Amino acid sequence: MKKIFYLSAFIAFAFTACQKEPALHSVTPQVSVLNLTLQQSDYQLLPKSDYPYSTYTIDDVADAKKYIPIILNTRDPQLSNGTPANVTYTVSSPYFKLADSTYSDVAYTLTDADYTLLPGNTYTDFSTSQILSWLPYKYPAPVNNQLAVLTYTYYQSGATPSAGIPMTSSFLYLNGQWQEIYTLSAAQYTALGRGSYGEIIAADNANLPGYFNTLLKADPTIMDTVKRGDVEYVSFKYYAKPVTAQRVVPLVFDGTNFVNTPTVTNTLPFVKSNGTWIPDPTVYYTLTSVDTKLISNSSFGTAAQRTDLGKYGDFSGWSAADLQSAITLVLTTDFPNPTPNVNYNVTYLNYTGGTDVPTVFTLQWNGTAWVAPPKTN
Repeated sequence: MKKIFYLSAFIAFAFTACQKEPALHSVTPQVSVLNLTLQQSDYQLLPKSDYPYSTYTIDDVADAKKYIPIILNTRDPQLSNGTPANVTYTVSSPYFKLADSTYSDVAYTLTDADYTLLPGNTYTDFSTSQILSWLPYKYPAPVNNQLAVLTYTYYQSGATPSAGIPMTSSFLYLNGQWQEIYTLSAAQYTALGRGSYGEIIAADNANLPGYFNTLLKADPTIMDTVKRGDVEYVSFKYYAKPVTAQRVVPLVFDGTNFVNTPTVTNTLPFVKSNGTWIPDPTVYYTLTSVDTKLISNSSFGTAAQRTDLGKYGDFSGWSAADLQSAITLVLTTDFPNPTPNVNYNVTYLNYTGGTDVPTVFTLQWNGTAWVAPPKTN
């Protein structure tokens, strides 16, 4: 006798069994899938004004749906309509995304009046602890990962207030509190060969982790206290024509060096449609045991087929018309508000050659009924 199994949403177990009736082949024709992991050369198919051109990362899913079709339209215009693509891209730093990194928006020079925002302060300079206490008064409603690049007069302990020195520091609102983060100095830009303008440029991208590792390891204020696993956030000016931004790169100390944070990737589906690549709107669904029970209690197929389906959870010998009616019943039940003109790919178990084979049946909602999708070129 055939082994009994349980049908889950996405996992099918194959097994041998006693003789069953001949089964249908896949209703959906096999189409070659483009599986692509974006390389640096792919990102540079974008206009230079688009940030992934130089970062080789994409911030979020919305931006991925915006930029990846541009890459595909340039890279793979020859593929025919209906071709699916699974595209893997590198996600921007998982630690945080700056709310606004345009330099002019995050940079601020304190005025004399700003110093008096801190209760009890009558001087026009701040120690590090004082400016950290002052930040909530200047920015009473910060959002997570908000950056402030502040120029102020720094108070040196033991000196008179008038002996304060100009200081530019970066502060990041992280995990519910402001913290000072590492900011490249004028001397460090010079050491990197960027002293003329005090800005990093796109040509430096590949070398930045090594540059920053060297700078951090040469700084005793960092090395005297750093521990394995500590994260240092390095803030620096970055010029990407026509915008000057303030960027922050998080680096993790591995016990010896400061290294890139772990690479995070994401994969999204796309499809060629009407001559251009678009985010794939296809709905992917796998029949559940609840669905097969629903069909086995319907009038579709023969009584023997319905009994067999209810017992084993797979289809054998069903006509294309009855199978379409059964899938339509499931879609009508499970998707009461379907999106018109979008493929719904329903995976079911097709018993063939003594084995259950996951097979796809595709339908579209045309606004009034579930129908087979139109043929693509």
